[in-house]
Amino acid sequence: MKKRLTLGILLVAESLSLSLSGQMIAQVQPSFMTINVNSNRDQNLRDRELTLREAILIANGSLRTDQLTTAEFAQIAPRKDRHQIQFQSLSDPKIQLTSPLPALLVPMAIDGTTHPAYQSSKSFAQEIPIPVPVVTITPAAGVEIFRGLTITSDDVLIRGLSIYGFSSRHFETAVTPLGDIFISHRLPPPDTTEQQQPAQDFSFYDRDRPAYRVSIEDNWLGIPPDGSSPAQPSAFGVYLFHGRAANIRRNRIANHEGSGIITAVDTRDSIIQENVIEGNGFDGMPDAIRLEGRIDGMQVRSNIICGNAGSAVFLFKPEGAIKVQDNTVIFNSRFFRRSAIYLMGRGHVVSNNRISNQAGSGVTVAAFSASDRNLIRQNQFQFIEGLDIDLVGGRNVGERDFRTGDGRNPKRNSHFRRVDTANGAIDAPEFRAETFNRIDGKVGIDGLADPNTEIDLYRLRGGGLYELLATLKTDAKGNFSTSLENLKAGDKLSAIATDPEFGTSEPARPVRISDLNMPIPAASLEARPQPQCTTPPPVIVELPPELPPEPPPALQLPRQVHFALDQDIVSPASAKVIDKLVAILKQYPTITVELIGHTDPRANDAYNLDLGLRRSRAVSNYLRRQGITPERITIRSLGERQRLTNQDNITNYARDRRVEFFLFNIQGVEIQLLDQQEDIQIEGKGN
Repeated sequence: MKKRLTLGILLVAESLSLSLSGQMIAQVQPSFMTINVNSNRDQNLRDRELTLREAILIANGSLRTDQLTTAEFAQIAPRKDRHQIQFQSLSDPKIQLTSPLPALLVPMAIDGTTHPAYQSSKSFAQEIPIPVPVVTITPAAGVEIFRGLTITSDDVLIRGLSIYGFSSRHFETAVTPLGDIFISHRLPPPDTTEQQQPAQDFSFYDRDRPAYRVSIEDNWLGIPPDGSSPAQPSAFGVYLFHGRAANIRRNRIANHEGSGIITAVDTRDSIIQENVIEGNGFDGMPDAIRLEGRIDGMQVRSNIICGNAGSAVFLFKPEGAIKVQDNTVIFNSRFFRRSAIYLMGRGHVVSNNRISNQAGSGVTVAAFSASDRNLIRQNQFQFIEGLDIDLVGGRNVGERDFRTGDGRNPKRNSHFRRVDTANGAIDAPEFRAETFNRIDGKVGIDGLADPNTEIDLYRLRGGGLYELLATLKTDAKGNFSTSLENLKAGDKLSAIATDPEFGTSEPARPVRISDLNMPIPAASLEARPQPQCTTPPPVIVELPPELPPEPPPALQLPRQVHFALDQDIVSPASAKVIDKLVAILKQYPTITVELIGHTDPRANDAYNLDLGLRRSRAVSNYLRRQGITPERITIRSLGERQRLTNQDNITNYARDRRVEFFLFNIQGVEIQLLDQQEDIQIEGKGN
């Protein structure tokens, strides 16, 4: 009896202790908290550890501190401003989610830079200091999750995280927006009277207020901390669906199926700056940055945008004007031939950008209602396949015309051209001669343009407007002239005109500089730069004494890989073939590869062109997973248009189903491309 009484007293005492503990926790619960995540598990349990899911619920107020155990509550401390979620005691920093995280409903910071292993001085590139993250957020193996972090509050900071793998097998038709980070207005609460859940598609109305002042800084989005290409890429990087004055700064955004950054509703006054945006868009919206909706006051500045499938910046029916300034835009349009920067609308400013190696035009202004007053000045262009600046005419309505440009416009011959052509059909300048002579060290330049416009005179390099030499003003009749001293025989010049009412023109036809006492030197082919988005930090290595270089041996490489009937999957046998290409690309970093997809003829032309693209994309994805950077890979399709034979049988159909390799920028390396059929897949043969 005494033992039972003693036990009863102990149980009552323990219960009272827990009750008092809970009351104490409730009494000292601060308004703002520092919440330390010390477990990488994805759970919400009463235990000794605090997970990221629990930390977000605590910050949101959905999980009260009096519901925590004493050990969990020990990971919380009061602070003066917004909540901060940190990772100082997280031993395994890879957080693998089993279900979507709660939306961030209140101001808070999720700060991966608080992990002890984080090194703020260790960047992956010299050009922009973006440190390598330690804390990782990704779906668990075999789990499909649409979004990484969903932000619906003002004043949220996401910093120093690696976030990747957030997509869906059906993302092209999904209603719920996908991506690593999603920013929007808050969904309405569920109707508890009818037990209905809120809509999941983030539909919006005028009453919905966008999230304000969200900052996304120093993250790696779409890419693990080791820099590899993940087996499951994310759909999008930052989906700025409905958020004003957002600051997307110093992030590495790579490997997404769609765009690296995309906007939708109201994103006015937001800034996209100092990011490295590379290798995005190979399975969906192909553009690195796609801007639509209300975008007035947005700025895209000081980014490196490289190796993406389509345009670097693509505007689609926007409301308002933006500035695109001081960006390095190189090696884009690796999948679709598009302009580096594609403008729709009125009043945009594109200035001080370095645009090169573009499979399309440099800057295209669409033939779209009120696409005028766009100022495109003081940029550098080099190795552009189309015009550096292309103003699309309203009569050219093909998709290629709109995406890539329609080529040089004729001289304006009607007032109606002002209405149906971009930038009010402002005429390109015309020089009065095809060659200007250098006399006593000086060159006199003169020409004709629209009256009262400013003329920017450029020296060409790599065929593009590269070096701004002078800015002139035309008179009331459109005449301009100047004398320059810093030219030499063989130089090529061009010019653009800008009228504040209509915008900037296309470039003038080039002219050459000669010297009366010297012949013009023969034109030489300018070497293209090695395809490289960023420069890794230097590694100090003691090198052995330098030996005389040996001539490179002749290399043999398979010409193609093959595919099964109506399939775009790289087989194990084909992977072994592609590995031989990988070895050569790693050995010779200047070499680039073009992948051409082919099909057999047993479908319509449009279907086969798409199937060929999917096959070349599959090989591209394999190369990227093996560490070949996207700026070195170009993808094309010929569908059924280039069969190997005209014989219609299953063996020759199997030979037609292929992706061929074409190598460029070989620089003296002798490479022999050989036909191979080791991986051929003949239908009905058990492949």
